[in-house]
Amino acid sequence: MVTGTALQPATIDAWMSEIGTAVRAEREHLTQLDAAIGDGDHGTNMARGFDAVAEALAGQEDVLLPGPLLVLCGKTLVATVGGASGPLWGTAFRRAGRALGAVPEIDGPSLADAIEAALAGIQELGVAVVGDATIVDALDPAARSLRQAVDAGHPLSRAVSAAAEAAEAGASATIPLQARKGRASYLGERSIGHQDPGATSTALIMRALERAVTGQG
Repeated sequence: MVTGTALQPATIDAWMSEIGTAVRAEREHLTQLDAAIGDGDHGTNMARGFDAVAEALAGQEDVLLPGPLLVLCGKTLVATVGGASGPLWGTAFRRAGRALGAVPEIDGPSLADAIEAALAGIQELGVAVVGDATIVDALDPAARSLRQAVDAGHPLSRAVSAAAEAAEAGASATIPLQARKGRASYLGERSIGHQDPGATSTALIMRALERAVTGQG
């Protein structure tokens, strides 16, 4: 998946495939997390969305740029995923794709730009910050860790691993928080003690990126 220090367009296909595999494997877990504080459909929605993404990408063999592929993924998620996840991740991937533009390969700084753009899109749409117990609690530290590792000159595989670890830590850190956005916020203090499902699936998405970058199943 990697040539030198740059990612190829095929990495996007691999990333989406890895996400699909991960959310299907964790569908029941994500659903259980969501059932405790939300609608109980997060796992099902995410699995359906990334199944649709796989179908959309299968017909795009002639699209050789990673940016447009990510935009397509985002549009597909908006069209197929219910709840908040579709608009949020749809916006995230479209913003990431637009940040990449027409570059034929993705280097470390470009990838950091793309993840930061995805985070900004989610924050603008969801009006959330770290501490609200949302996707942002996992994606913000992931974006920061990725940028720090890239700026420090670490290999891209190591930078993405650091981002995935930061996302997982951020997801776990939502457990003691009181949710301040989405349906979970309606529970008030009763939301404390529950890991946010959106942050959890975000950690899966970042770990899937690591596998796509390193080529390790």
